[in-house]
Amino acid sequence: MKNCFTTKDYKTAFSTFILFFIFLLSTSSSFAAGEKKTSFTIAWSIYAGWMPWGYAGDKDIVDKWAKKYGLTIKIVQINDYVSSIEDFSKAKFDGCVMTNMDAFTMPAASGLDSTALILGDYSNGNDAIVLKNSTEFADLKGRNINLVEFSVSHYLLLRALEKHKMTARDVKIVNTSDADIVGVLKKPNITAATLWNPQLSFVVGQQLNVRKLFSSKQIPGEIIDMMVVNTEVLKANPDLGKALVGAWFETLQIMSKNTPEGKAARTYMATNAGTTLADYDTQLRDTEMFYTPASSYKFSTDTQLSKTMELVRSFSKNIDVKNTDDIGVLLPDGTVQGNSKNIKLRFDTHFVKLAMDEKL
Repeated sequence: MKNCFTTKDYKTAFSTFILFFIFLLSTSSSFAAGEKKTSFTIAWSIYAGWMPWGYAGDKDIVDKWAKKYGLTIKIVQINDYVSSIEDFSKAKFDGCVMTNMDAFTMPAASGLDSTALILGDYSNGNDAIVLKNSTEFADLKGRNINLVEFSVSHYLLLRALEKHKMTARDVKIVNTSDADIVGVLKKPNITAATLWNPQLSFVVGQQLNVRKLFSSKQIPGEIIDMMVVNTEVLKANPDLGKALVGAWFETLQIMSKNTPEGKAARTYMATNAGTTLADYDTQLRDTEMFYTPASSYKFSTDTQLSKTMELVRSFSKNIDVKNTDDIGVLLPDGTVQGNSKNIKLRFDTHFVKLAMDEKL
């Protein structure tokens, strides 16, 4: 008897099986992310505004707050910034430090629902475009510019070009890891780059004739440094949010003081960043740190955040993030930018408000 299934039937059946298999995988991973658990891993990378996480982890401040809620929280340093976000996007970490635009273009764009738990600061000079032997922005035209492509550095460059009536077509971007960019800029044939601290302070402080052409100080409040957590993990485990927020602001309270304890904390952070206390203090002056829950909450609930995230969405279109309009961004006031049926980035001020009201 002849087989009654046609080739088309086999293809349909196989396609159905694959779709069902993908559904099972996504469902199981969703269940896993939404499980109640007590052990978490948080990733951080070297940057002036994120050094407190390393201190809080090493000095048992995170451990103290984790134990308060019956949790175990491991703070892990990742040498390559982009790799840490990529791993977070694959749910390998429960939380990760990143900027607002990187949160949109990586985890949100990849489909991971994530929550901006803490808006810790904004860069106010810590990110800059540099050029050797010139202070004229127009001299960038036709140059190769080394930077971490699609990151905050890319964003800064496009905003600077826009302000100087230029476009991305006027330069050539060379993708370079943040871990490699200092060494690359030492090469005589490499003349321009966009980078952040502490790498920025390393190249400006060397005998390379490097000059700053444009910095984040010229776009205040746009480059926001955040602690981002997996939304499903946070929903199932709200105590994680309480512990992280509590540990963060306790650490900032210590480091903000000009006391022996405060200087010791900042010295520890400076050493871990490979620099001196004096240099790290300079970096902090270029960082608008929100040292108190009240200052973070005020910034998070300001109407400027909405305008900033619209700029981020525009940036995403410019770098060809194909699903920009399909990504929903939930702002603290409850409004949604993009697709309200597909929210993938949320700004949640609930936990910082608890800290502000001393209810953690």
